[in-house]
Amino acid sequence: MQQIFNFVIRNKTFLLFLLLFSIALALTIQSHSYHRSKFINSANFLTGGVYGTMNSVDQYFDLKTTNAILSEENRQLREQLFNLQGTKDSSYIDSSYSKGHYKITIADLYKNSYSSTHNILTINKGKNDSIKQDFGVMTSNGIVGIIDNTSKNYATVLSILNVKSQINAKIKSTNHIGSLTWDGKSPVYVQLEDVSQFAPIKVGDTIETGGESSIFPKGIGIGTITSFETDISGDTYKIQVKLFNDMTNIGTVYILENLDRAEIQSLENKTNE
Repeated sequence: MQQIFNFVIRNKTFLLFLLLFSIALALTIQSHSYHRSKFINSANFLTGGVYGTMNSVDQYFDLKTTNAILSEENRQLREQLFNLQGTKDSSYIDSSYSKGHYKITIADLYKNSYSSTHNILTINKGKNDSIKQDFGVMTSNGIVGIIDNTSKNYATVLSILNVKSQINAKIKSTNHIGSLTWDGKSPVYVQLEDVSQFAPIKVGDTIETGGESSIFPKGIGIGTITSFETDISGDTYKIQVKLFNDMTNIGTVYILENLDRAEIQSLENKTNE
């Protein structure tokens, strides 16, 4: 308290000036409409800037929550879309997707490998989340790979950038089917093999999942054709495909579970006996 008194005594002249100046300024603003309007506009500008900055800071720290909400909305929309593609029965549409063929789970990537020939990804969903081997994995841009192994809380994904990977795919414009593989070179390109020589192919065509397996539904984007050539036998094409996904920068992924997979596999096993 004594220090405050000492400060006031030392600066009494300056403080008196500030007091008188403030009183004069207040009286001027109060008695003149022009000065009053300028003061109000200046005050609004200042407070608006402060509130705008605070709002920007709040939005920045809220980005994680916002992204989680958007990812969940995206999951629901994709699940509905895949299930609608799976049937043309109108009664199915009215059932609020209770007879859906696909269930989608959101996961975050913990580890990404793209520089070796046997690339594996790790995600933060596992057996406790009902994740099993051979579930498909994708992002908003396209497919990523297939679940390889699971633990209680994690799973590894066999990346499409793995020389062991083979995924059913097709040319969107013609529906000609092939096998999607990787030659172990660039993380930007994969190859579509065993496409019939009678397929009308052109650079720029879109490649998507073929739907002839129980892992991925038909129509998920993969990439576009950049070049193609006839293979050694001369009967099929080998096509170079530039991926939609940037496989070096994967974050949130969507895990696809085909709810009819067990039934399909059981039927196929009986057929092969």
